[in-house]
Amino acid sequence: MTSFRELREQRLADEKGTLFAQADLGIALVYPSPYHLGMSSLGFQTIYRAVNALPGVACERAFLPDDWLRARRQREVLRTYESNRPLAGFPIVAFSLAYELEIGGLAHCLDLAGIPALAAERDVHDRRWPLIVVGGPLTFSNPVPLGPLADVVAMGEGEELLAVLVESFRESPDKRALLEALAARPGFYVPALHGERPGPVAVAARSHLPAYSQIITPHTELADMFLVEAERGCSRSCTYCVMRRSQGGGMRMVELEQILAKIPEHARRVGLVGAAVTDHPRLPVILRALIDSGRSVSVSSLRADRLDDELVGLLAAGGCRTLTTALDGTSQRLRDRIRRGTSEEHLHNAARLCRAHGMGALKVYAMLGLPGETMTDVDEMIRFALELAALAPRLVITVASFVAKRNTPLDGSPFADIASLEADLARLRTALRGRAKLVGESPKWAWIEYRLAQGGFAEGLAAVKASRAGGRFAAWKSALA
Repeated sequence: MTSFRELREQRLADEKGTLFAQADLGIALVYPSPYHLGMSSLGFQTIYRAVNALPGVACERAFLPDDWLRARRQREVLRTYESNRPLAGFPIVAFSLAYELEIGGLAHCLDLAGIPALAAERDVHDRRWPLIVVGGPLTFSNPVPLGPLADVVAMGEGEELLAVLVESFRESPDKRALLEALAARPGFYVPALHGERPGPVAVAARSHLPAYSQIITPHTELADMFLVEAERGCSRSCTYCVMRRSQGGGMRMVELEQILAKIPEHARRVGLVGAAVTDHPRLPVILRALIDSGRSVSVSSLRADRLDDELVGLLAAGGCRTLTTALDGTSQRLRDRIRRGTSEEHLHNAARLCRAHGMGALKVYAMLGLPGETMTDVDEMIRFALELAALAPRLVITVASFVAKRNTPLDGSPFADIASLEADLARLRTALRGRAKLVGESPKWAWIEYRLAQGGFAEGLAAVKASRAGGRFAAWKSALA
């Protein structure tokens, strides 16, 4: 088995853009999932660079071990990549969380670091323990389950909050004074003082855009790809989505010149990132400029209603071999109800364009279990998927269970019965066998995500209990009972 030291040295040797800073204040930035996921996170990389740019601050990265159970059995201490320093030796340890199930990873990381996972166990008068700060996309929805673990939660877009955090840390004589100072500042949620009532999220100034990769590495979900924002936020109104009609004036566009200025010469693969990149009015111009510079391109969040011959042709010319978009609701009735803005004809068109431009597959995301869904809706999806499979060169459908999120119009909607969701997945798989590939995400784990998404302090405590009991579904079910 490869040791952490060997793995760390191999990964560092393959990285381009790593920052090895030294300063009087060290901050460990942790992603509570394995390295290949963490280094695919544009937000994580952006904060890494931004913290290192602060005067007198050095930021180092750490990740949940690939095999955290083995790490726990062998009492492996969680260390940073840049200096191999134990997390517990940093005055500030900051975590970036993308979604609810990573709360378990947060508990794992703290336990592996030898830091008490519960904030109540890190007494404000005990100077042995670092300040535990949590931020990331999860804070746009429901950060309250983080309350039992975090000292401070940075709400929303973190670029505006970093300097305030560091300044307050340096000026406060002790941890209690620091928490009180941060609790009085916009964008900071201090669970010990605010209880289960977080405030509004922070919005970064346009001067911070675009976010872009600091490090390129082959050891990620997006191997050797340089990521850069084409826009931030969304102006659409899908009722299930946390990013709907985003704060900060809706979508904030990034101009071509700003994008090109951030791309280093050695980056030959470029991914344009955002909640609704295909809504950018100059996307074809941006893609053409990247392709003309000899780079391959990829675009996140392709909206089916925006796909046309020019756009798909450019994606194919830029090296894309799979066209990925979303169906979401199982029927047109449900898609209209959640204001998705996608019709069957949009998907038919996507399939035809995929074949016309020589792509290998059409990949479609869908949701089961939306409020009001019936067997008739699922039957409609089967009928439509068979039509789509006849048009596309190859069809891959990834099906997830609907999870209601806080701060959306569907907040509070119930979670569908697990057994019913599993039965519907089985029906879809049988009906599409030999015609399309169906990837069904686990309804059981979606139920756990739902409980955390709708939960409070009690669910955060359950996450710690479940992680310490092995982190399997049975442990979570028992902890959440």
